[in-house]
Amino acid sequence: MHIKYGGIVIQERNNTMFILEAIAAFGNWFWGLPILFLIVGGGIYITIRLGFIQFRKFGYICSQTFGKMFAKTGEGEVSSFSAACGALASSIGASNIVGVPAAVVMGGPGAIFWIWLIALIGCGTKYCEIALAIKYREKNEAGEWVGGAAYYLRALGGGIGKFMGGWYAIGLMIELIPSLCTQAMSATEQFLIFGVDQKISGAIIGILVAIIIAGGVNRVLKITDIMVPVMAILYMAGAFVIIFMNASQILPALGSIFVYAFTPHAAIGGFAGSTIALALRWGAARGVYSNEAGFGTAPTAHATASVDHPIRQACWGVFEVTVDTIIVCTVTALVTLTTGMWTTTEYGTGAIIQAAFHNAFGTFGDYFVAISVFLFVFSTLIACCMFGWKQAEYLFGVKFSKIWRFVYPLFMVIAASGLDLTMMYMVTDGFLAAIMTPNMIGLIIMVPQVAALQKEYFNTPGKYYLADKEAKKAKKAAKTA
Repeated sequence: MHIKYGGIVIQERNNTMFILEAIAAFGNWFWGLPILFLIVGGGIYITIRLGFIQFRKFGYICSQTFGKMFAKTGEGEVSSFSAACGALASSIGASNIVGVPAAVVMGGPGAIFWIWLIALIGCGTKYCEIALAIKYREKNEAGEWVGGAAYYLRALGGGIGKFMGGWYAIGLMIELIPSLCTQAMSATEQFLIFGVDQKISGAIIGILVAIIIAGGVNRVLKITDIMVPVMAILYMAGAFVIIFMNASQILPALGSIFVYAFTPHAAIGGFAGSTIALALRWGAARGVYSNEAGFGTAPTAHATASVDHPIRQACWGVFEVTVDTIIVCTVTALVTLTTGMWTTTEYGTGAIIQAAFHNAFGTFGDYFVAISVFLFVFSTLIACCMFGWKQAEYLFGVKFSKIWRFVYPLFMVIAASGLDLTMMYMVTDGFLAAIMTPNMIGLIIMVPQVAALQKEYFNTPGKYYLADKEAKKAKKAAKTA
């Protein structure tokens, strides 16, 4: 028996390998046209059904997120900002530094346009996910607020709800094993520049992750609350220096993004050229990977937020996508384009940003990128561990989840000890497809509930949105008095 992956025919060696290769082949197929129909098409439907909320109320959303980062407005464990940082810790990862240049190399500058478009659509999807997470959250046996995709999928009711909730939970629980192994290897690779063996760095990372997650959700969110803003600001500060060093190329770079989104790009330098279809394919895939809208992972963190209404917390979904994709990914794209690194054959896609920083800052640039990637990846590791053990809790209870959480750092150590990650890279996409499918189906079915919540939030006299408007008017009047 044979199976194709990426045009290559692979012969089956045993039943286990056949299953893994089948999952890999499915993932390779899914991240083509199916992702466009499911994630993009579903996101467009959600956006329309919610009245283009991410555009229509963007100013208000900014006032409730960027303008109120540390406010607590209701029941929950942490501030809305802390919950958002926990979610961002997962989505702001190595793909923001490595994935964006890869999209440009494979799809041309036009891929960035499609990353932006996917992000704008994804704002509505993540907004919907978070609103449902707050609506259907509950307290576990330890008295903690819990929720997420599995919980709102279960709320579909009957056997189908239980099936889809369980499908999602066990899928994510298992998917995170290969995903975290690959992430851990990315982190250990950064230590090589300091002369530290990957086995040693892998053990250190595994131990650090285990110590942090042993403290539960609150400890994880306290760490990400600090890490996410610091690492994002540091990385963007360094990137902005490079962009302004190449200021004359900023407008041409922006122009190429729009031009080549709709026209083929001829080969230049080491760039092999690209079609519109390739720009769309790579832009869509990177866009989805970047902001994770449709993954259903972010709601797990948001379910812990102290907030008075689901829609208020849903606004943070728009904030997340804006920060992760519109801001951080764009900065990486401009470094890639303004330096011209994407057209050379000297560097692989994974080394483009490092080369750009090296050319600008010398050896310091190498260290800077290594530290940035490590911080991005490490925050992803601890956040995803939390997502994983919360799925175990949903399926088997709190006691089992306390044991399961340590499975992930154990596999990180094993991976760093020389585990072959080729197949893990291949199957991760397949498992992601398996969890995104029930989540998106559930969101499409349940979006009328979010529309009803939205109507309540924006139209209830003396509460929520209208109360915020009155408070703003009163504050303005007091200043002018």
